[in-house]
Amino acid sequence: KFVKIQAEEFKRLGIFGDWQDPYLTLSKEYESAILFCLADLYEKGYVYRDVKPVNWCSSCETALAEAEVEYDDKISHSVYVKFDAGMEMEGQKVYLIIWTTTPWTLPANVAVALNPDFVYSFVSAGDEVWVMARDLVDTVMKKAGITGYAEMATRGGRDLAEEIRSARHPFEKRDSAVVLADYVTGEEGTGCVHTAPGHGQDDYQTGRKYQLPTIMPVDDKGRFTDEAGEFTGRPVLEADAAITEKMSSDGTLVASEKIEHSYPHCWRCKSPVIFRATRQWFLKVDHDALREKIIDIAGKDVKWIPPSGKERISSMISGRPDWCLSRQRYWGVPIPAFRCEGCGISFTEAGIIREVAALTEQHGSNVWFEREAGELVPLDKSCPACGGKQFEKEKDILDVWFDSGVSHRAVLARREELSFPADMYLEGSDQHRGWFQSAIITSAALTGSAPYKEVLTHGFVVDGDGKKMSKSRGNVVHPEDVMKKYGADILRLWVASSDYETDIKISSEILERLADGYRKIRNTFRFLLSNLYDYDPEMHHVDLEEMTESDRWMLSRLSCLVSETTEFYEKSEFHRVYRKVYDFCVYEVSALYMDFMKDPLYILPADSLERRSHQTVIFNVLSAVTRIMAPILCFTSDEVWKHFNFSSKKDYVHLELWPDPASGSFRGWRNEELEDKWEKLLVARDGVMKLLEEERSKGGIGSSLDAAVMMSAAENSDTEFLESNKALLASIFKVSYVEVTGHDSSGSMLSSLPFKARVEKAAGMKCPRCWNYSHTVGQHSENPDICGRCADAVSKRSGK
Repeated sequence: KFVKIQAEEFKRLGIFGDWQDPYLTLSKEYESAILFCLADLYEKGYVYRDVKPVNWCSSCETALAEAEVEYDDKISHSVYVKFDAGMEMEGQKVYLIIWTTTPWTLPANVAVALNPDFVYSFVSAGDEVWVMARDLVDTVMKKAGITGYAEMATRGGRDLAEEIRSARHPFEKRDSAVVLADYVTGEEGTGCVHTAPGHGQDDYQTGRKYQLPTIMPVDDKGRFTDEAGEFTGRPVLEADAAITEKMSSDGTLVASEKIEHSYPHCWRCKSPVIFRATRQWFLKVDHDALREKIIDIAGKDVKWIPPSGKERISSMISGRPDWCLSRQRYWGVPIPAFRCEGCGISFTEAGIIREVAALTEQHGSNVWFEREAGELVPLDKSCPACGGKQFEKEKDILDVWFDSGVSHRAVLARREELSFPADMYLEGSDQHRGWFQSAIITSAALTGSAPYKEVLTHGFVVDGDGKKMSKSRGNVVHPEDVMKKYGADILRLWVASSDYETDIKISSEILERLADGYRKIRNTFRFLLSNLYDYDPEMHHVDLEEMTESDRWMLSRLSCLVSETTEFYEKSEFHRVYRKVYDFCVYEVSALYMDFMKDPLYILPADSLERRSHQTVIFNVLSAVTRIMAPILCFTSDEVWKHFNFSSKKDYVHLELWPDPASGSFRGWRNEELEDKWEKLLVARDGVMKLLEEERSKGGIGSSLDAAVMMSAAENSDTEFLESNKALLASIFKVSYVEVTGHDSSGSMLSSLPFKARVEKAAGMKCPRCWNYSHTVGQHSENPDICGRCADAVSKRSGK
């Protein structure tokens, strides 16, 4: 049902896909590919089972991957606690002071960690001596409300650990070891870190180093077990107050307060997560130098867009723990493992996993749940520990990030029309710790290479003020609503026009601005199309050398547009594509070229060389720009293509070849010398337009065709330039004519150009056909009411 809904939504957005044969992670083929990958990884020595601390959701009763953890604010108890050091100084008892924001983990404490390079102070606190990092003394004593304290002695962290080998747990009847750890920081706390190997990754590593016990007094539902004594049965996240109160009554609490801080939450149920040691299946990231291999290929073989993605994925890989593969959910792809009923040991083998994978390929993953253990274990298999033959199926399933992470094997490797590696993986920036990471881990382990050539990451959608969207704020913009009002192309244009490296804003105002930009591009398409009604590229094409100068300039600008937008697409800089095409359509085509091309297009004989030259350019501009915008304005571009009539075109614009900037025509059109000249002419045009507007405001002229422009220059070479371009300048200025007045000192300077210009009322009579003023009006006997140019055009049309 939902696959169908999503497919229809994708189609409405104009997304291409093999909708008749999509890949689905629920299909038998995909599920079996997942298990075959697991078997290969197991055989290569990457997969193992162990008791280790993992992110655990007590509400969902399952382990979570890092990618399944979201961070949100939470109020916690911050406590400073005394651990009796078992020694005295000047007759006063000595205590190590620890700080934690998770008092509920104290029942599992087995050690206090010190930094070997810190200086620790023995500080007098009433009739006791407290030990903490020297740099944190003032902060801690202020929290405890103690004044008048003094430093009695100091020790280096290494020496202190030698002197105090263990300290008494504040409320459990056992000692906690004093150990050393480089991760102990001096930024906050006391420099003495509470250590519970069952509740933290650093703690776990320290526990292994010092062979400390891993105490886990918390069950799957996040409640204390009998091992927690008087706190048995309490939900751990509700036990902080009770534990704090107990330490206060016992006299082991130094200070406490409530703080608001960022805390991990489950991505599904949004409940706070705990870190808890459980027996799980893991993928060993350091096996066979996998960690170094991933960092190497991510840096050398993958293009990251934006480039900061490379550093982000590398830092995440370098610091990540082993991947917890197992989940405790009711459905999913099972981990084919068995528990021996004789000795209780759990085991699997690559061969067993492949046997189940083969069955899954025939029947789907439900075969694991539907059949008994004896039907799934090969007859010759026995328990590797005791040789038993009676087994129970394990209930863990695979992490869904493993499912998606092996799509390079399940999809790319299994479909003939696809290739490995993928051209691009594209997702939000949070996937550096999700899909991008799970994919490169499995691919590097299985193939020694990255699963993708490029990775593009984007920000998230926020409202017009940059605020996160939420129903409670009422600021959610639904894609369906946007498409109903504006159409899908406006939504696509909003995406393409946004710089996706940061969060992307959307609002009614933003969409309205884009709709206006869209209309200008669409109107350019309409205008270009309207001037091709009698043009056939096979019959009416004009070669470059026969074209007018304005047409050659326009083709040069088109060649530049094709080169630049192709480069922007290759760099996935879609917002620059939109801006470049918008400027080209609105300014260079509509405001300039088409503005002064209207006259010859409408006035000249249909088959005149100049008119066909203009139409050849219009044809090429429309053809190229439509294809350039097809990936963005997919519906509009295809609509244009349907009205674009020539025999060699494909049925859909999306089936056409890209306008290759390296091809002969595009490369041959570029004329930088001509563009330099036209840059000069267009600067002159801007100056003359201001003069025309001034004259219009005085009432001297109405239309610009009512005017003539007198131009002059001080240097002979500049005068010659003006003289040789009089007709071109009149067309660009859209005036009736331009006269060059030698070294006339009157007129206004045109910006930084060495030209002066003044506007006069055009002499002659106004031609009712072209609206230009001319002395030739009335001189043609057959058509005495129009100018000579129009008379010639009319004569040719009538065959006279």
